[in-house]
Amino acid sequence: MSKCYFDMEWQGPVLDANNKPTSEVKVQNGRIIFNLFDQDVPRTATNFRELCKRPKGQGYVGSSFHRIIPEFMLQGGDFTRGNGTGGECIYPGGKFADENFKLKHSRPFLLSMANAGPNTNGSQFFITTVKTSWLDGRHVVFGEVVGEESQKVVKAIEACGRRDDGKVIYEKKPTIVACGELQE
Repeated sequence: MSKCYFDMEWQGPVLDANNKPTSEVKVQNGRIIFNLFDQDVPRTATNFRELCKRPKGQGYVGSSFHRIIPEFMLQGGDFTRGNGTGGECIYPGGKFADENFKLKHSRPFLLSMANAGPNTNGSQFFITTVKTSWLDGRHVVFGEVVGEESQKVVKAIEACGRRDDGKVIYEKKPTIVACGELQE
């Protein structure tokens, strides 16, 4: 199992001791660590890991979470257009097939591929914040958020989105300022 990280910066509500948003809004930063499920979905995990290691404009560093729906998910990975209409994988052709649907959206804090239909995986991904079983068989789960601190960062970023349309409410979108692979 490989590990990757995102160092994030965003403007949004400060969380209280119960991870609930307060009225205080400020620029914050934190790290999200992911375990990738290399054994179950090696091609999908490799795509994500390699995009974490590429320079700005060719991978995730410098890109933002463009769609955040509280009590559902945070979506990012569009490093070409930044609005959910772009992104590309490391494989020839810019898109790749769904590897398998063995892993289910059975709990919060899972990492899954965003797509525009069957076999259209590129670079976009989402992190679930609740169980999302209706996505099973449509999106490939390939990792998970690891540890309480990482989960707290996800919850803080979740508070930056609008439930009805997923738009980021605050001026400074949650941005990946650094990312890469963690060596064990």
